[in-house]
Amino acid sequence: MSTAFDDLATRILDGGAATPEDALAVLRADDSELMAVVAAAGRLRRAHFGNTVKVNYLVNLKSGLCPENCNYCSQALGSQAPILKYSWLSKEDTLAQAGAGLRGGATRVCMVSSGRGPSDRDIDKVVEMTEALKDEYDGVEVCACLGLLKDGQAERLKAAGVDAYNHNINTAESHHDNIVQTHTYDDRVETIGRAKTAGLSPCSGLIAGLGETDEQLVEALFALRELDADSIPVNFLMPFDGTPYENTWELSPIRCVKILAAARIVCPDKEVRIAGGREMHLRSMQATALHVANSIFLGDYLTSEGQDALTDLEMLRDNGFVILGMEETAFEEILAAHQDAKAHRVGAVTAATCGSAGGCGDGCGGGCSTASDTAEGTERNPSIRRRGAGTEVPANA
Repeated sequence: MSTAFDDLATRILDGGAATPEDALAVLRADDSELMAVVAAAGRLRRAHFGNTVKVNYLVNLKSGLCPENCNYCSQALGSQAPILKYSWLSKEDTLAQAGAGLRGGATRVCMVSSGRGPSDRDIDKVVEMTEALKDEYDGVEVCACLGLLKDGQAERLKAAGVDAYNHNINTAESHHDNIVQTHTYDDRVETIGRAKTAGLSPCSGLIAGLGETDEQLVEALFALRELDADSIPVNFLMPFDGTPYENTWELSPIRCVKILAAARIVCPDKEVRIAGGREMHLRSMQATALHVANSIFLGDYLTSEGQDALTDLEMLRDNGFVILGMEETAFEEILAAHQDAKAHRVGAVTAATCGSAGGCGDGCGGGCSTASDTAEGTERNPSIRRRGAGTEVPANA
């Protein structure tokens, strides 16, 4: 029997467009209707993207040290979050980090730098990094996220081979000044416009859980539709200790799925990416969410640790997904390599590490205090990234 959400999907597939009232209905659907919402949004996802998932990998080129006061951000001015802080990675370090992500299963590298916006010397660095990446990895896509752009900078990135530029609006215009005061909503929109004018694919999304209303979530989604963002990262607030949003917990797994479904019905043919906070907020519903969204980040985020990369890839395979731009045989080979590496790590850990006969590490069966403490910590608080870019520890990829 057809549901109201199924009828909505049919109307959109027939060439119609969702209204703000439609998006509000999705956000306010009774929890008992969740699977009807997922089924309807999933029809749109499959119509435009089939069973593919875009896999992206973040490289944090410069961490912390930011003069902007975005209240949600662990890298912002005034943040006391105990994150990694470092200046620009070298080209060689950037290539090493990006290579780990690409070998691990990603097809797009997202190079990110903290700060208000890049200087021309910063653009020089990213141009050099991009050209080196393109030379070394055939077919790799590069997205840059460097803050507010000035005249001519987007054109230089485009000429160097950068494919996309990310600059999130983060929230509705009506809520923007509550979350940051050192730049305006219009500043962000202007940078997205500069990227589009230069021929870069615009990537712009939002953060849910910042105290916004349903109406403001819908306002943000329709703003993204108006901006014609090609990819829409949907982040879920990670309330870092030491930031104004510490101990802010507004989201449930079901709420997060509904937000992703609303993004899908408003922007049915756009890449909807489950971004930061998915492990913490979606938890066991990550796979369900991928039947609505069609893109993820592999491994870690900018300042926090993400799910084990093998778990990400197994989740894709177990749900019948394939990686966009990758042959199925290559996907299976990468999975096998991850599994072999995990077996090697587990085997190398001695029982003395945690007192368990099987050792601990990635394969701990949960019988030791180390494993249970880690599981509890990642559920309720962001786990600070201590590996990958800016460290001597191998990346989670």
